[in-house]
Amino acid sequence: MTTSWWRWLLPFLSASCVLTSEPPGVKIRITDRGLDMLKAETQRFVEQEISEIVLPEMKGTEGRFQYTITDAKIISLDLTTVDLSFIPSVGLLFDVQNSSITLSFHRRILYWFFYDTGLINASAEGVNIHTALRLIRDQDGRMKIGNISCDAKIHRMRAQFSGTLSKVYDFLASFLTTGMRFLLNQKLCPVLDHAALVHVNSMLDTIPVRSEVDDYIGIDYSLLSDPHTSQRSLDMDFRGMFFSLANENELLPNLAVEPVFREYNRMVYLGLSEYFFDSGMFAYYKAGMFTMDIANERMPRDLEVLLRTTYLGAIVMMNAALVDAPIALYLNVTSPPKTSIRTSGATVSVSAHVRVMLLPAGKEPIQLSSMTMENKFNAKVSMKGKRLAVHADLRRFKIFSNQSALESLALIPLQAPLKTMLQMSVVPLINNWTKRGVRIPLADGMDFIEEVVEYHNGFIVIGANLHFSKSMREMIQGNSTRASEL
Repeated sequence: MTTSWWRWLLPFLSASCVLTSEPPGVKIRITDRGLDMLKAETQRFVEQEISEIVLPEMKGTEGRFQYTITDAKIISLDLTTVDLSFIPSVGLLFDVQNSSITLSFHRRILYWFFYDTGLINASAEGVNIHTALRLIRDQDGRMKIGNISCDAKIHRMRAQFSGTLSKVYDFLASFLTTGMRFLLNQKLCPVLDHAALVHVNSMLDTIPVRSEVDDYIGIDYSLLSDPHTSQRSLDMDFRGMFFSLANENELLPNLAVEPVFREYNRMVYLGLSEYFFDSGMFAYYKAGMFTMDIANERMPRDLEVLLRTTYLGAIVMMNAALVDAPIALYLNVTSPPKTSIRTSGATVSVSAHVRVMLLPAGKEPIQLSSMTMENKFNAKVSMKGKRLAVHADLRRFKIFSNQSALESLALIPLQAPLKTMLQMSVVPLINNWTKRGVRIPLADGMDFIEEVVEYHNGFIVIGANLHFSKSMREMIQGNSTRASEL
């Protein structure tokens, strides 16, 4: 950075960011490697925005010349030296140096009794643009470009006339190019301001902040503070909390370990704390989703035979006529499941109340037994595009009676078949639900690829590279189209 334009950056450095003591459930880091990919997209986008600059008509008199310049347009750009970098504690710097812009104009010139029209080709050389963008958290908790500082200069401009009087008009070139250089200098920064504050912010609107996941729960991805930039990275702390749509104010306190990033080798890193997963299960628990009835056609035949054999004596003692009545299992999770993440992997502990019920026709169900079931599942986290999914496998299973130790001994024969029932009936239902995944806070048109999942004590880190499925302009235009349809 040169001293001449560093000064207009100082107001950014004195601005304070919004801080919170709440630990993030989700963190994202974009590294300087990721910024290299964003640079190419940003350069293409800036070139398109500058290409659409419209210069006003110029009229005037110079000596015996009367001139009118119309249809001024940019026909090509050569942004030879472009850099996109982080500004610590501020945001991003987009820097263009020693570049050129080629323009064309139509002329109408009256000299004495001669009237002439033709085309002027001009080139603006030594184009330098320094643009600093301050990244903030807006009132909705979304990352936005808060303001922009821009300094644009064109050092020289040359024009070439065509036509029969081109040599005569050469002395006008200096006068006209001075005016056009002034107009172009005045246009560059407003165009970039609008591109950042309107178009790019429109693209950032596609990042979810508070949205529904399904018919039962939603997720809050609001930023807890302004994004933090260092020399090598942009770090964002998100609330990363699920909530029940039926009662959005009943929330799980966040006491989990904050994810920590220690690497910069990949373009992007996603950190997920135990709280992220626990809040999701808490929300489903509060929404009443962790109950299941296994009866009639959902009851495995072998399990029904075993249950009937186990409780035959109790049924006969109650009423021998009920021996052939269907048997059912009612499962009800008694507390929100709990996640444990260690370097060896992630597990989820679930405690449930299980009732064995007899279903006599035309009568109220009769309880044969009540037991507690404790399960531990291995949870494997994966990423695809922008969606995070979890696959569960039953790791540990235990049942015991709520009544007595003697009855717990009697339940031992049920251990294996109930575990098999969970593996064959319940776990596939869970995985069919979780494989749809939940979207992470990433803009439309950007996806994760080449993901690597690492487990740490208290959190998970997913390192990945970025892929643009759309150009930046397509992402912006797509969002504008959706907004106009609402």
